[in-house]
Amino acid sequence: MKPVEQRLCFESQASRIERVREDTDPARPHEQSINKAAIQHATRREAPRRSAAKTWLQAIALTARLEAQPHRLFADIVEDWAQRQPGRPALLSDGQSFTYGELTDRINRYARWARHLGLQEGRTVCLLAPNRPDYLACWLGISSVGGTVALINTRLVGRSLAHCIDVAHADHLILAADCVDAFEGARPHLHRVPQCWSLGTGDRRDDLDAALAAFEPRPLSSAERGDVTIDERALLIYTSGTTGLPKAANVSHRRVLAWGGWFAGLTDASTDDRLYDCLPLHHAVGGVAAPCSMLCAGGSVAIAEKFSAGRFWRDIERFDCTVFQYIGELCRYLLKAPASEQETRHRLRLAVGNGLRRDIWETFANRFAIPQILEFYAATEGNFSLFNVDGKPGAIGRIPPVLAHRFPTSIVKVDADSGSPVRNEAGLCIACAPGETGEAVGRIGKANSDGRPFEGYTDPAETKKKILRDVFAMGDAWFRSGDLMMRDAQGYLHFIDRVGDTFRWKGENVATSEVSDAIADCPGVLDASTYGVAVSGTDGRAGMVALVVDPNFDFGILREHLSCRLPPYAIPAFVRLCPALDTTDTFRKKKQRLISEGFDPSVVGDPLFVRDPATGRYRSIDRAVYARIIEGAIRL
Repeated sequence: MKPVEQRLCFESQASRIERVREDTDPARPHEQSINKAAIQHATRREAPRRSAAKTWLQAIALTARLEAQPHRLFADIVEDWAQRQPGRPALLSDGQSFTYGELTDRINRYARWARHLGLQEGRTVCLLAPNRPDYLACWLGISSVGGTVALINTRLVGRSLAHCIDVAHADHLILAADCVDAFEGARPHLHRVPQCWSLGTGDRRDDLDAALAAFEPRPLSSAERGDVTIDERALLIYTSGTTGLPKAANVSHRRVLAWGGWFAGLTDASTDDRLYDCLPLHHAVGGVAAPCSMLCAGGSVAIAEKFSAGRFWRDIERFDCTVFQYIGELCRYLLKAPASEQETRHRLRLAVGNGLRRDIWETFANRFAIPQILEFYAATEGNFSLFNVDGKPGAIGRIPPVLAHRFPTSIVKVDADSGSPVRNEAGLCIACAPGETGEAVGRIGKANSDGRPFEGYTDPAETKKKILRDVFAMGDAWFRSGDLMMRDAQGYLHFIDRVGDTFRWKGENVATSEVSDAIADCPGVLDASTYGVAVSGTDGRAGMVALVVDPNFDFGILREHLSCRLPPYAIPAFVRLCPALDTTDTFRKKKQRLISEGFDPSVVGDPLFVRDPATGRYRSIDRAVYARIIEGAIRL
């Protein structure tokens, strides 16, 4: 039983979100019934937006004093809602659904199982399973008694998968039937094989479902929970690994609570909301920020196993969703899909996510009848985030001046070639003026001070690389985001590119994201990835793009399209036609292989082309043409 003061604090927090309705009859996961909540929510969709100030204040109110209850974890929030509305849907999916009461019972079984195995005091278990409601119950339960859960990417294979398991230093691994083959392929590369617990494999040995059934679902006492505080590690979440192997980022209980509270406040989440989540649950946004925002508010989360443009709008309607979580490439895929009746036949009031570029923002909102878009910027390991609560197309956020002390961020000048910060005569970094592009950094400090903690990675060396020292004062420390941004005259921040992706050509900085966005709008282009390649005898790197095209693609149309959209120096000098592009499971392009192979036809099996700067036409590259480029006989 929770102390009375904790209960009162929860009542106050919940009331800031929205009072729970007296009618808590659970709606069936796939019913389309018109009830009191639907009528209220339909009215709410047409209501005027909250002011930016109210949005910020609500988010701050939900996260302001986490340290006042240092032993209150996110599982406690779920349990409190379960006591108030045990029959209301919490997590929904095609194959499995939990009410709040069922979710709390499942969390408690996982917690007791973890205690039985000694998964406490920072010991780690790896979780390798696809998207499903039990995924959240698993890590919420194990982490509530002090264990750390490493959320493993289900798309990894071989050495990459083995690397992620190894760096977690886990004694146990929870393995779903869908992932057995991938794990067996990684097993020979493991330094140490953890004990495996099977979910749905049919293997009676170490059957996790059977093991969980042996434990009671009742809440744990304070003594059983142990001395677990919000500042201890709850999760390991891995970076995407677009360059090199993934890194395991430490995520504390404090950050889980902060992410859930922030997004609940920013999205104005309530018990009437249902969020559609088709992003990977092993990532910070899809697996923590999105579902925890709804669970924080007593709402529901509809979980799809993966994103499908063909099923997206059918699922939105079928689950009766009011909010969905996006990433930018997901929006592009939806825009490229054929029109359907279902794409506007919904009760959506909000789309929340990151990476929605300005060039498709309004087109996306208008075609799919989305009343509001909340764009944000965040990184799993980052110590700061940005939010565009005003809905300005193309901006990733704006920090109100009155809150600048709470969110100390800056943009510093960096050298385009080396990626290193530019320093003045005193050895300090130089802040960018409005309109200038530089790397975004966040001041590192203690919680609720003039900065935010940086929890780093399991690898201290990798942690050290992300800390920039002596930035604006000798001895200070700032987190390096690795992202290039620009602040406009109104104070809105805009994402430009990743440090290292932007390259210098003909004396100008070229942002690969800008070039890819322009090319993606060209008729016949299905996908594009832009990067810079070294050319002997020239300074900087020449632009190159790998394209996936349809049968109607035409180089003449591409030439005319790019001449209208890009300055001459930004138009790619080389084109590679690929059957498909390698991406992470959040659709980020993997470029390292493309960069290393360059435009050498003896290395690249795909068709290659070079642009004639005089005519703008692209011609095929064979070995003779390649030799002339290297010799400088063909000027770029």
